[in-house]
Amino acid sequence: MAQEREPDLPPAADRTADDADRPIVAFDFDGTLTVRDSYTAFLKWRTPPAAWVLGALRLVPAALAYLIHRDRGRIKADATKVFLAGVSRERLEADAIAFAAQFSRSLLRPDAVAAWKNWRKQQVQLIIVTASPEEVVAPFARGLAADGLLGTHLAYDDRDRVSGAFGSANCRGPEKVERLRATYGPDVRLKAAYGDTSGDTEMLAIAEEPYFRVFSGRP
Repeated sequence: MAQEREPDLPPAADRTADDADRPIVAFDFDGTLTVRDSYTAFLKWRTPPAAWVLGALRLVPAALAYLIHRDRGRIKADATKVFLAGVSRERLEADAIAFAAQFSRSLLRPDAVAAWKNWRKQQVQLIIVTASPEEVVAPFARGLAADGLLGTHLAYDDRDRVSGAFGSANCRGPEKVERLRATYGPDVRLKAAYGDTSGDTEMLAIAEEPYFRVFSGRP
């Protein structure tokens, strides 16, 4: 399996002492900063209509199984295998950049972006913590000048193509806190956190200022 490569954002190892002194404000991405799920929108955007329909039919068994196991990570992995398996990392990252350039204005909530910009005026680190693959969210994070991005990792084969599986746990629920602690230390301090689903509960629980479903703006 090819070695994972992080998106072009500051890794924890590159943080300065000043960074460590700045508390973190963590934003969920899908449904919080955006009006809908960005990964589904991305997959549909880059897939021809006929292939999208055929892919959706292939996912029917996975959708039925989801009614029993309720594991969003499993059905998202199934969709990744159907729609992205075999795609090169270079092509995927280029597609993600094009997708963000085309849809950032129609996906991002204006009131969420306003809150993000207000926090930017303070001495904090702005971090996106998302269940979506980092490769898809990275162009949005760069556009927002995020200080960091924590998301689900895709797995790649030895030819640097998407294998159709995840290279990490789905970054949702307790995994969001695990990733924050692994990156920023076991005593990570969240000045504030924003989320919109049960997948953000644990992250909100460790924040001094938890905000749940406070954004409703639409582009």
